[in-house]
Parts: sequence; C-alpha cells; structure tokens
Amino acid sequence: MKEKIVLTMEQKAEVLTQALPYIQKYTDTIVVVKYGGNAMINEELKEAVMGDIVLLSLIGVKVVLVHGGGPEITEMLTKVGKESEFVDGLRVTDKETVEIVQMVLAGKVNKNLVNLLQRKGGKAVGLCGIDGHMVQAKVADERLGYVGDVTEVNVDVVLDVLKTGYIPVISTVGCDADGNVYNINADTVAARLAGELKAECLISMTDTPGLLKDKDDPSTLISKVYVSDAPKLIKDGVISGGMIPKINCCIEAIRRGVHKVFIIDGRVPHSILIETLTDEGIGTMFVSGNHI
Repeated sequence: MKEKIVLTMEQKAEVLTQALPYIQKYTDTIVVVKYGGNAMINEELKEAVMGDIVLLSLIGVKVVLVHGGGPEITEMLTKVGKESEFVDGLRVTDKETVEIVQMVLAGKVNKNLVNLLQRKGGKAVGLCGIDGHMVQAKVADERLGYVGDVTEVNVDVVLDVLKTGYIPVISTVGCDADGNVYNINADTVAARLAGELKAECLISMTDTPGLLKDKDDPSTLISKVYVSDAPKLIKDGVISGGMIPKINCCIEAIRRGVHKVFIIDGRVPHSILIETLTDEGIGTMFVSGNHI
C-alpha cells in the first residue's frame, strides 16, 4: 500500500499559495469534465473525483460533468438476459437496449453522481441530452441501431443551471424530432457541449496517462499537442485504435472554440486538481496552432 504523505502546515500553505494564480484563472469560467473509465467504477476514486469537482465549484469554477456508463449498461443487460454485441467497438443498440441505456444512464448512474456530489457539499442537478432538446441526434450507422450522431446542441438549460450555482450532471442520451432516443458517445457529447458553451477547457478522464509515443511506456507521455500535429501522429501510429476517435473529439472541441483540452489519467487520485491548479499538470494538453 502506498504510504500517505503528511504535509506540515507550512507546506499546506505553500500548496495553496501556488494554486492561487490558477484559481484566479479558472474562476467564473466553464470547465467541462468528461467522466468515465476506471475512475467511475472504483468507489474510492469516484469519491475523490466528486470531491475535486465540488472544490472547483466552491472556488467559482462553473463545472459541467458529462458522464458515460458502459459497464453499468452491460451489467444491466446481463441481468435481463440480453447479450451485448459490438461492431467496431460500438454497442449495437436495438429498441429494447436503448430503453435500458436510458434507464441506466439517465436514471441510476446520473442520480447516483448527483447524490454523491451533494453529499460532498456541492449543489448538483441531473440532466440528460433529451432535456430541453439539449442533444439532438440521428442514426449514426444502420448496423448499430439506436446509436446516434449529434446533429445539434442546445445549451440553454445547461446555462440556466450554471447561473443558479448548480453543477449540471449530464448523461449522454439524445433524441430526434420524432422522439426516438439514441445512445451517444460521451466524448462526442462532451466535445460538442464544451464548444457550444465556449468552455475554458475540456478535461477527458481516461484509463491512460495521456497520449504516449509508446503506448506501453508511460514515460513517453506527450505533454502538449498542437491540433496541426494530429494527422502526422495518426500517420506515424502514435495515435491509433481507440485513441483516434477520442483525439478527434479533442480536436473538434478546439476547433469549436475551447481554449484547451486535456486527456488525463482518471486512475490518479485528484488528477483534475493536479491538472488545473498546479504548475506540473498531468496528462496531455491539446491546443490550437502550429508546433514551432
């Protein structure tokens, strides 16, 4: 077990002093956090993440939490005797499955996160993409059924919640004009919401340290990536497999006006605070412009 580091009062004061410029920088700005992966399954990590979000909210950061819930969906499908089927890494979602997705994401997972944030001293409101026609969608691929591509995003309800001092907690189901419900990738929704909200940054919590030159060597972490570098990184195989759609969402957010996008390791306790409130940072930061 990792030994707990105990700081003196002077060291604690120094940590707070070092955080002050970052607190001033982020106060009254919007930060979108995409939450998923191991940090969402491990209860100790979940407690830490929710505590971090409440802390940011209390110092004046307008946090928008966007979450997935793949493992919980799979667990519920198993309970009802329905086998999960995937095509190119995406869940095939028929009519029965999308009803379960809606129930699990907008119900159980969403409300559990709202409850936990409130237990940590925060003020939170649970929403889904259907509320206020926030996330409108269409069929992404006929083979996948009710898996959606985002067609339009309306952030009015999110802004209303933020204005009243609450943390919006958003599950990623959307709908179309005919009332059909769609399961939508959480990275995609987070990127589009961050862009429409003109967020200061988007933080994507994953199960990797960030973008690595060598996927098997954490010491090869690339700390900063310019959007213009991405095509070469894909060509060279640095960005590959499941990281390609995730990186594409980061680029989409930057192109829609988000100042910075971070991919951080959600398995590291307090990784959100390390990224936003310290000199060192953690993970990979994506920015616009060219690498000089």
